[in-house]
Amino acid sequence: MPLEPYQRGTSWWARGRVEYSGIPITGYYRRSTGASSEAGAWQWCREEEERQVRRHLLGEDSPITFAEAVLLYPAKPKEAGYLLKIVPEIGETPCAQITPRQVRALAQKLYPAASTDTWVRQVITPIKAVINNAHDEGKCPPIRIKGFSTAERVAQDKARNKLSRPERRPGSWEWIDQFSAHASPYLAALAEFMFETGARIGQAVALRPHDIDLKQLRVMLPASKGHPAQWVSISPEMAIKLANLPPKRPKDRRRGTIMDPRVFGYAGHNGPLKAWRTACTNAGIDYLPPHSAGRHGFYTELRVRQGLDPITAAKAGRWANPALPDRIYAHNETPDSEVRALIRTSRVHRPGRKPLKSMNGGRK
Repeated sequence: MPLEPYQRGTSWWARGRVEYSGIPITGYYRRSTGASSEAGAWQWCREEEERQVRRHLLGEDSPITFAEAVLLYPAKPKEAGYLLKIVPEIGETPCAQITPRQVRALAQKLYPAASTDTWVRQVITPIKAVINNAHDEGKCPPIRIKGFSTAERVAQDKARNKLSRPERRPGSWEWIDQFSAHASPYLAALAEFMFETGARIGQAVALRPHDIDLKQLRVMLPASKGHPAQWVSISPEMAIKLANLPPKRPKDRRRGTIMDPRVFGYAGHNGPLKAWRTACTNAGIDYLPPHSAGRHGFYTELRVRQGLDPITAAKAGRWANPALPDRIYAHNETPDSEVRALIRTSRVHRPGRKPLKSMNGGRK
């Protein structure tokens, strides 16, 4: 039977064979089209039929394998590390034959003790990126791979006896003050800078002297997470702290070279981590990683403690979608017992409330 679409859950798949003059020229298809509508699925079927007929008649090159697709993909260093483990497993498989089920199974095989979030980040995402990049080049069909469900995440966490998404605790001014009292001036200024601006640690340590405009009370934060480099306001107090930090030229230990001057004196985002943990220990405070103390603390301070509206708080932290920081970066700090007390208080003090009648309706 010729290719035709059919609905499977919320997506559309294709089944059948590609035929030419009534004779099948491909194997049987049972594959996701990547389309969310029937019209899109039909278009995929027609394009796939044209491609296979062209290959049949003109003898076009054989289907691209995953290893060949990797060579077309401009992988970043971290992605390249993930792909080095993936290619030996499916490198010789044509991209068009790789199924979502196969990819999810591969993630569990490669990282049996990892969380489902790690499976997505280190297997599903790079495989999707490679195949869809090859599709953009006209080499193979695209692929859509769903992640893992909440039930699967909980089951894997139970199997490895470790939570994959522990509740983050945000920083506060009290935490920052105690931390700073036991940190070097550079590390203390770094922690306070991230808390005040919501900057990521990679952005903060990358700051160079010419990125600071003390007269205008602003700094040029480097690009990060798809956002362009941009000017961010700082307080007069922060400007004074930065003005009193002589720039340092850190050493690039990997290359053995001296780098250009940096505001906080660290070569990269890993540079302050050891001293950061030591400062927490010496201060006798809970260890909060830089992202929790800084970016999570920044949004929780504005949104929860100060009551700033979500649109303004998200814009200040450079989030494009205000719903995201409310979901991830705003942390509740009110004990459950106080919440219950508030519910009772609102009942007692509501206007026009009448006294409750006794259980027996007032009868003696």
